[in-house]
Amino acid sequence: MTDIEIPLGKRTRFYRFFEILPGVLSYSMIFAPIFLSLINPVIGALFVIIFIIIWFVKAIGMTVRIVQGYNVLQSSLRVDWAVRLSDLQDPEKALKNFHPRKAFGLQTHRYNLENMSHLVNAKKPSDIFNAVIIPTYNEGRDILEPTIKAVMSGSYDSRRIILVIAYEERGGKEIEETCRALQKKFKTHFKAMYIVKHPANLKNEVVGKGGNATYAGKFLAKQLDNLSLNPENIIVTTLDADNRPHTSYFSYVTYEFLVHPEPRHVAFQPLALFLNNIWDVPAPMRVLATGNSFWNLISSLRPHMLRNFAAHSQSMAALIDMDFWSVRTIVEDGHQFWRSYFRYDGQYHVVPLYIPIYQDAVLADTYKKTLKAQFSQLRRWAYGVSDIPYVAERVFTRHRTVPLVDGIQKFLRLLDSHVSWASASVILMFGAFAPLFVSPEASRSIVAYQLPGIASGLQTIAMVAIFVQIFLTFKLLPPRPARYKSHRNLGMLFQWLLMPITSIAYGSVAAINAQTRLLLGKYLDKFEVTDKSVIKD
Repeated sequence: MTDIEIPLGKRTRFYRFFEILPGVLSYSMIFAPIFLSLINPVIGALFVIIFIIIWFVKAIGMTVRIVQGYNVLQSSLRVDWAVRLSDLQDPEKALKNFHPRKAFGLQTHRYNLENMSHLVNAKKPSDIFNAVIIPTYNEGRDILEPTIKAVMSGSYDSRRIILVIAYEERGGKEIEETCRALQKKFKTHFKAMYIVKHPANLKNEVVGKGGNATYAGKFLAKQLDNLSLNPENIIVTTLDADNRPHTSYFSYVTYEFLVHPEPRHVAFQPLALFLNNIWDVPAPMRVLATGNSFWNLISSLRPHMLRNFAAHSQSMAALIDMDFWSVRTIVEDGHQFWRSYFRYDGQYHVVPLYIPIYQDAVLADTYKKTLKAQFSQLRRWAYGVSDIPYVAERVFTRHRTVPLVDGIQKFLRLLDSHVSWASASVILMFGAFAPLFVSPEASRSIVAYQLPGIASGLQTIAMVAIFVQIFLTFKLLPPRPARYKSHRNLGMLFQWLLMPITSIAYGSVAAINAQTRLLLGKYLDKFEVTDKSVIKD
């Protein structure tokens, strides 16, 4: 069996080289305009021009993807996934009553019905159960209860759902009392409902969500015998405490699980939209939350780039096979893709679900705490850079079990994404001025002298992408709470002036911080829980 665990303790020289590599590349990219301009201002200017043009083209592509993603999302939301799921119970009957019409994925649905009607012993919706694991640290009842209600109030029968609230011993007595109260109130609404306390300070575990979810997953696996359920027929979804799945989510994921030929070898990734409390959070957090939501829309249309992120679903049989999630990293969601990819020797991918799971934007009880919590969250996401040495060791050594070309492609995409995350905003903002500031000869070079104007012109054209995001932001926003007057809309509009600041202060700096820690061997081994506050009328 392929070893899929992150190493403990001292790393090999090979592993350390790839821990150091992304930080070195990111710093090199950031300072390249300066170093190249010292050699020759024209070379420095050309580097910046080529870089800006590349990102100009990327900005156009991302804008197109955002519009496409929004349209696909709206089309998917109009589908009655509960009806399509029920069609799979008797595919032949559904085909007889099939009426061609214009709807999202309807021809694919027909193909699925035809395929399943010819399969012997094909699984039916009545064979499948969904399990939901909600890891929590010390979130209050005002956060957890709406999540439980969202799980049970959808189009999918909640009596076919097993709910597990996984709480931390280190969260204290209050969270235990909260979980017991919630179990008492809601347990009759589900097939089964469990609360599982994750012990503190278990050996070889970092302080993170992965250990909590894994402990709960192993508990659930033991309970399946008592429930007379087959792990092959269980879909496990992990939700954060503030996650609110769309009403059609469990119908949709069950449908995709049934029609996939190898459900063990896939994960199902919904759209994480950070909109629950978007009207309440400060302007910088709104910009980041909507930007991250749009990025998830873009990623859903690029399956070759799609990775597990936040809430996702996977076969219980697969989870048992790979010993659930990693307990050695604070980014267990993204890392789960690589664990699965190497466990199944490259025969693994992520299936996008064009349906949202609504999440909270960062909001603490003070403005200062909110700013700090937002940085901690983004740094934690950026610490996915720690997957680079993990992937390199399993692609470039004798331990490789995946196809070489595919492994190299995935490694390069992973490396490029983290280096770009750290360096792009800084170069786009300041790179055009480097030749003029560092080289006395730059003023005599037409290319170097005109560079700020060229950069400004391209960036002005690229502003079209911002206007598209602003327009679609207002389309996606939930209704404005009654506690806010109409002038709050103006804040939603003018917040985008903060985008250059947030992209550097929270994008590049967070990524650089994570990469520098990895470079120096000062590993992030504690999951800093994002503060979640609720504002009520």
